[in-house]
Amino acid sequence: MNKSKLFETEINYIKKLKYKENLKTMIDLLPDYFFEIPASSTGKYHPAFSLGHGGLLRHTKVAAKIAYEFYQNESITDIFNDDEKDLMMFSIILHDGLKSGLAKSEYTLIDHPLLISNFIKENKEKLTLTDSEILFVTSSIETHMGPWVNDYQGNKVLNKPKNKYQKFVHMCDYIASRKFLDVKFDKNEIIN
Repeated sequence: MNKSKLFETEINYIKKLKYKENLKTMIDLLPDYFFEIPASSTGKYHPAFSLGHGGLLRHTKVAAKIAYEFYQNESITDIFNDDEKDLMMFSIILHDGLKSGLAKSEYTLIDHPLLISNFIKENKEKLTLTDSEILFVTSSIETHMGPWVNDYQGNKVLNKPKNKYQKFVHMCDYIASRKFLDVKFDKNEIIN
């Protein structure tokens, strides 16, 4: 499976070649299950297009498309420079990369934002990103769950987004998970 090829459209939303190449490296390191499982293990929290085989892949593509569409509207995203937009897109594409853990679990793991963040840090030697770029990406991913920071026993596991980058990444993920969305796909590509 050519994993990064499955995200060709979304990788091309990024302007800087360095970020594109690093994102391809990270996508190719993701476990195979990422490209096969539904976005919601129970079906309760995501729209129909993100359920079934390849649902998580489609959810991620929609989150990236939402970011891209916002990038086209300067009244919304003129507060970000091109590098920040690229790094937020990088974060969005990887945000659920280990949603079911390193070895696939049956259900979504509450700490999956921390798992993928650590995975990026552990693979730092394969990347040409600076420490500050890695921190930007990982901190945006770690907070992508927004207000849902507690496990099922009520223990705080995650942090809420605090800065504008973290909030933007969360917003794109949140919108992509709304059940009222009805995005059409053809072979896992969004139909415009």
